[in-house]
Amino acid sequence: MDTEDQIQGGMRMKNKKALWLTQTAVFMALLIGAQAATASFGQLVTGSIVNFILIMSAMSCGLASGLVVALASNVFAKLIGIGPLWSIIPFVMAGNAALVSVWHIVGKTKFLNVHIARVAALVIAAVCKFFVLYLGIVKIAIPLFLNLPEAQAKVVSNLFSLPQLLTASIGGTLALAILPVIEKVMRKNQETRR
Repeated sequence: MDTEDQIQGGMRMKNKKALWLTQTAVFMALLIGAQAATASFGQLVTGSIVNFILIMSAMSCGLASGLVVALASNVFAKLIGIGPLWSIIPFVMAGNAALVSVWHIVGKTKFLNVHIARVAALVIAAVCKFFVLYLGIVKIAIPLFLNLPEAQAKVVSNLFSLPQLLTASIGGTLALAILPVIEKVMRKNQETRR
């Protein structure tokens, strides 16, 4: 390999890193912006859109991007005043990480038809996120170290139980509808570059 090939290889690597960074930043900005814009619409709308954006980041940009968005967006959202209590953010991060991980692993499996794999990803990821949040927040955080008044504990418990299953399912359904369109556009872009 001569020096020119090494330089071109290095530039391709830098371009890939820059693209990944840009895409990840765009998804994070979309997620935080969507949370801020839809906060008044309630958990069903906001949670569904958040889950949709998380899934799209993992499926279109890769697992690393999805995990960065799933983890960092909670902290940024809290810093601008729209996130949950600091003490439950680690549990929300874990739930979001479970969602994007399952979607990426199951939704991109090569052993199944792509549509079957994605429907399986939707179901498994929604259930995983629900269980992580329910066990983490309702069964561990609230009774062991949040010291919330009973009425407030009930409200928080309700927010992190079945509605999480519903919003993860709605977000996944939106992703099922939009992913083929995004992939078609990406294929056309790749073909025109050749």
